[in-house]
Amino acid sequence: MGWFEVVGEDAIRNGECTDVYFKRVVEVMERDGVNPQVTMEVTAASLPDPWAVFCGLDDVIKLLEGLPVDVDAMPEGTIFCPNEPVLRISGRYRDFAVYETAILGFLCHASGVATAAAHMKVAAAGRPVYSFGSRRQHPAIAAMIERAAWIGGVDGVSNTAAPEGIPLAGTMPHAFVMCYPTPEDAWLAFAHSAGPDVPRVMLADTFSDEKDEAVRAAACGAEAVRLDTPRSRRGDLRAIVEEVRWELDIHGYPEVKIFLSGGLTRADVAACHNVADAFGIGGAIANAPVIDFALDIVELKGRAFAKRGKRSGVKQVYELPGGHRLTLPAQTPAPKDAVPLLVPSVRNGAPVVRPRMEDARERVLSRLRAPAGRG
Repeated sequence: MGWFEVVGEDAIRNGECTDVYFKRVVEVMERDGVNPQVTMEVTAASLPDPWAVFCGLDDVIKLLEGLPVDVDAMPEGTIFCPNEPVLRISGRYRDFAVYETAILGFLCHASGVATAAAHMKVAAAGRPVYSFGSRRQHPAIAAMIERAAWIGGVDGVSNTAAPEGIPLAGTMPHAFVMCYPTPEDAWLAFAHSAGPDVPRVMLADTFSDEKDEAVRAAACGAEAVRLDTPRSRRGDLRAIVEEVRWELDIHGYPEVKIFLSGGLTRADVAACHNVADAFGIGGAIANAPVIDFALDIVELKGRAFAKRGKRSGVKQVYELPGGHRLTLPAQTPAPKDAVPLLVPSVRNGAPVVRPRMEDARERVLSRLRAPAGRG
């Protein structure tokens, strides 16, 4: 164990990060010589919203690489609905049983973050959305959180550990403003000394009324003002934003934009999408509800087989013309012009294709741009 209470990559890869009962039953099965050929599917019986975003496949492929298993999955960034299998694994049970905990952990958490980001983008109705939730998450998983948020459609992220290729975004903390004699001193210092590519977004609610500080910040060269008003002082959030917009305009700063942050919910974003110019989202993305996936046997020794409450048999999910979806037994002929969504990812331990973050992101955004395509 290192300095911090985190699990290392080697322990995860070696199946040492698992629920103890998997290790126990594998030991029993080894003694009895039991190791049947199975197919298991990952599904979610219910979702926080009508649809969700599939994410985390890249880590699952890395985890299972080299094991004698086949994996078929929806591509990362695919929109899915309840009870649709998003991934299936075929192999001898003992060969991958201890990895169930990590497989579900990868998929449940990343899909939850990506889903929250996508729904926030819908609520913002075209306005930029940024992932500002680093301080609401364990730092060891910052890269995963920001990757999933980016796939879900955010326009930038704040954590410097984000995967390469994701644009970084941020403004300034209240502590920065408080370290100078006056807010003006802080704003002018930032305007003068921040890098040339850093937007001049000034925090405008540290000591006094938002509209007062917003106008003063605009006079110091702000390109935008950020309102991070605490809930204890907030009242009607939209009314505050409208008031700030009015004062900026009437004092000759119509070009100065308003950046809204501070514990925003999806409802806050929906209420303010046409008065604020951009949104910084913290816990509503970083601490999003996980997708409650389960991994269940649906075929044993070549025959359909499932526990109570699960549909037996290997399945395929088809996308039909018009964006509708249909789940059928895998052996059923595909409907005309239907596109199968579960495609080969791993064959006998060898990756068939490795997910690309940009492809997954575009897959989400293309669906969000199509009004009829989110069901």
